[in-house]
Amino acid sequence: MTRRPAPPLPPPKARRHLRETAALTQTQLASRVGVTPGTVRAWESGRTTPRGRKRDAYAKLLKTLADEETARRTTQTPHPESAPEADSAPEPTSGSESAPARKPLPHEPDPVPESAPESAPESTLEPAPETEPGPEPVPEARPAPVPLTPAQAFDALYEFGAPALVRQTYLLTGRREQAREAVERAFQAAWEHWPEVARDRDPVGWVRATAYEYALSPWQRLRPRHRRPEPPPADPGDRTLLNTLLRLPPRHRRTLVLYDGVGLDLPETAAETEASTPTTANRLLRAREAVAGRLPALADPQVLHRRLAELASNERLGAARPHAVRGDGERRARFWTRAAIAFTAALVGTTALTVRTAPTHYEPPVSPGQAVRGVPPRAAQGSLSDEELELRHKLRDQLQHGPERLSPRLE
Repeated sequence: MTRRPAPPLPPPKARRHLRETAALTQTQLASRVGVTPGTVRAWESGRTTPRGRKRDAYAKLLKTLADEETARRTTQTPHPESAPEADSAPEPTSGSESAPARKPLPHEPDPVPESAPESAPESTLEPAPETEPGPEPVPEARPAPVPLTPAQAFDALYEFGAPALVRQTYLLTGRREQAREAVERAFQAAWEHWPEVARDRDPVGWVRATAYEYALSPWQRLRPRHRRPEPPPADPGDRTLLNTLLRLPPRHRRTLVLYDGVGLDLPETAAETEASTPTTANRLLRAREAVAGRLPALADPQVLHRRLAELASNERLGAARPHAVRGDGERRARFWTRAAIAFTAALVGTTALTVRTAPTHYEPPVSPGQAVRGVPPRAAQGSLSDEELELRHKLRDQLQHGPERLSPRLE
């Protein structure tokens, strides 16, 4: 886990002196650094030390205040030419009580009195500058820097942050291939959202958060590669430390790596893990207790930070070339774009076919037939008997209508 050296900071008393000299309150300085006034108070008292990006911003601001104080002192120093009757004052002799002439500062012109004798030795006179001092025309002397193309800026960001991110992700997962894949996917996502990432205050932090989310995703357990164990580290101490980290809950492990491994402060760790500051502090304490319980030698945070850096550096974890990552990301984006277009076209075609073949009016459904029970079966017609034939002839011969059949008659 490679990190650039932290910028030096003056002692706590010097920090407070620089702030008071610049007539800044703790609230004003905190707003310029991006922290709370209580944090500035702790920094100036020596209780805590800034870390990460806050340390860089604080060191830069203190350096600016120190430069302003130096410039203010130089401006307040009396100039030889501003002294009254400087031109007509005689040269001091060896027996006079006046102070010797002050050597001019680098930014001041050398005073050359008009009444100086011509016989003065040349070694005591320094050549005066031809022009008045002023800011050097750096922009005019140097050509304007050529702006980087998006691809060049992405390649620079990848070469700067990818190796360290792979080693950090390895501490979270314990798997080399998964760590490399997570970082590559994170940079591919950054390339897809490059305008947003390029304007971000911390593009490496944007990529780091995406890589950690991908590496700790629960869906990784369903992949066939996750079922095959990878060879552990060769060193027994590194192997024990890695197993201890992997036994921690994912959230505690991520908090420990960000704070003690990467070097972020507590508010930045809380913001990246999407948790409150007290919750993040509780997770950090629990993670440290778990590591110290298994490895008592790592109870000191400084020792733990060094061991995490050694564990990540001992593994040979390489990263792909930036142009290969960009190419894979562009191919994946084209594939999913074409798949989305094909799915949309199929959906539109299916909708059009449904509209074309759908009925235009309501047709009530025909109820299914049901069997009727309890009706006697119909007998088949057969030949008539003699009695039935005689009765039929009788009925046919008699009158079928008229009141004769309705009115009774006496026999």
